[in-house]
Amino acid sequence: MTTIQVHDTQGVRVLKFNRPDKRNAIDLAMYRQLTEYLIQGDADNGIHAFLLCGSHDCFTSGNDVAEFLQHPDLGPEHPAVRFLYCLTELKKPLVAAVSGVAVGIGTTLLLHCDLVYADETARFKMPFVDLALVPEAGASLLLPRLVGYQKAAELLLLGETFDATVASHYGLVNRVCSATELYEFALNQTCAIAAKSPLAVQQTKALMRVGKQSLQQQMQLELSYFADRLQSPQAREIFLKFLQR
Repeated sequence: MTTIQVHDTQGVRVLKFNRPDKRNAIDLAMYRQLTEYLIQGDADNGIHAFLLCGSHDCFTSGNDVAEFLQHPDLGPEHPAVRFLYCLTELKKPLVAAVSGVAVGIGTTLLLHCDLVYADETARFKMPFVDLALVPEAGASLLLPRLVGYQKAAELLLLGETFDATVASHYGLVNRVCSATELYEFALNQTCAIAAKSPLAVQQTKALMRVGKQSLQQQMQLELSYFADRLQSPQAREIFLKFLQR
């Protein structure tokens, strides 16, 4: 089974999480595939935008816990780390369609998307502190910029679940759709972008995405803390209990 499905249509590269038996938890192979497909698409003149989605009932439940325990060294060649930095380097727009749960990286990667659409079933959660970890993907910088410090502190320190309506209020989601219209609407919006002048679109994105160097520095700081916390007794105990369920 292909855990990352990919197909190109109307100048759009559609990437879909496809690991239903693990609630689309992202393992290292999936990170490698995502990075490869994004880099290839960014260099392909026939691809003008990306659409990332999951299944109808689950975007992604986050990282594959077992693999992260086995590969705790978060150096620059770690597949998850390469994916995160790839997000910061994308020249072409990235759109997400979120249905069902979006946990951990499933929420923080949305901060790197240019447009995000969700349906009424979408549920977002960043439970890093609950797992004795710290945020990743630059969330400790991007989230306060988006929602303000106090609200970001509430979301990251308490790690509570919030729905698509709340996510829309925060500015994390552009529009809440019905479950039946989400994918088609998100694809149509992505195709509309892909039909415009590629250079104008890419330059507009570059003008809005300022401060890449500071973002990457913050991501590196997060990763150093994350790697340290990942190997802590508290985190390992929580993860082992999770795996034994």
